[in-house]
Amino acid sequence: MIRCPMVMATCMLVLCITWLDGGKTRAEDWPEFRGPGGQGHSSAHSLPVHWDLETDVRWKVVLPGHGWSSPIVQDGRIFVTTAVGVPHDASNSQSLRALSLDAATGEMLWNVEVFVKTPGPDESIHPKNSFASSTPITDGQHVYVHFGPIGTACLDYEGRLIWANDGLPYDSVYGAGGSPIFSGSRLVFLSDGAEDPFVAALERDSGHLAWRTPRPPMPSPRWSFATPLEIEVAGRRQLICPAAHVVGSYDPETGDELWRVRYPNRWSIVPRPVFSHGLVFVSTGFTGPPELLAIRPTGTGDVTDSHVAWRTDSGVPHTPSLLVVGDELFMINDQGIASCRDIRTGALHWRQRIGGTFSASPLYADGRIYLVSEQGVCTVIAAATEFQELARNDLAEPTLASFAVFEQSIIVRTQQHLYRIQ
Repeated sequence: MIRCPMVMATCMLVLCITWLDGGKTRAEDWPEFRGPGGQGHSSAHSLPVHWDLETDVRWKVVLPGHGWSSPIVQDGRIFVTTAVGVPHDASNSQSLRALSLDAATGEMLWNVEVFVKTPGPDESIHPKNSFASSTPITDGQHVYVHFGPIGTACLDYEGRLIWANDGLPYDSVYGAGGSPIFSGSRLVFLSDGAEDPFVAALERDSGHLAWRTPRPPMPSPRWSFATPLEIEVAGRRQLICPAAHVVGSYDPETGDELWRVRYPNRWSIVPRPVFSHGLVFVSTGFTGPPELLAIRPTGTGDVTDSHVAWRTDSGVPHTPSLLVVGDELFMINDQGIASCRDIRTGALHWRQRIGGTFSASPLYADGRIYLVSEQGVCTVIAAATEFQELARNDLAEPTLASFAVFEQSIIVRTQQHLYRIQ
């Protein structure tokens, strides 16, 4: 065998560079509500468990205006939305804005007005809502911001407006709440207002309407505030879209309904569905205690009586989304009661009062679950079939937004600030 020293040296250099590069940890992107896949999981291994606001805050910045959209992170940039009162405007108009910040320093990169909202004389929003509650989503080149019936827009990473669509108005009753998702080349969101609720898909490159599918006939109240989830079953994509009185699955290409499960007299649905072990998990809403439904997403038409594997109305949230870790389903309800159930049967492993009230959705990372209350207290527990509290951390400020993750740190939006905790 003929050996060439120069070739061998080059190969060794390439192998060395590859090894060194492989040792680097690429910053995890958090591109949409509840992170990659939209189900609240982070791959980070060294997120803080205990923290002190004096010593463990990498940076803290004041955010202008008011909004409860959760932050997202991509390629070292944070994106979030807010609503800023227009000065000297007696009609209480709101400038609806998209913000971009440097994740390393917290520096504001740009702050761009997208729409202006002038509330009607009898218009109001829920005390826990805002005019900027829908979380943005990004594909690494553009960021898409959604303000419910006010409009949806696409901006590039320099803050330049690419398109805006304000042609899908509806009466949201208490303000918008659900966030958009990607489905192939389209942007999908739920528009479940007081009358004529519908699901819509826009073309991501132009903002043009791809399809609009009315919800099935239903009694009042009809409004809801959920975020859809795209899943794949037997090679077929489905859009899981909770609404008042019913959850529907839709074909992403055409908007046609594939199946539905009814839950009569339930409305104001907020939690995002989760999907695992061949089951879709959906929380219903008001009135009375909400129910959790475990649904087999394999049917056609009305599958209420045939495809619900199990259900419970004990400890189910109205607002926070659910979390699946391994073979367990974890929940924190609005009244601060956490619970863990077997994902296949619904059997209860434990139930524990955490304290406080909750709106933010839980985060999972490295065997731990992060639960942040509306009062700003983050309780960290073990993702296990026996309850174990690991830490409590007080942000000293209210929050309704869900956590985002960047590198080995947590990005937190509170009532007035954005934090990087590390």
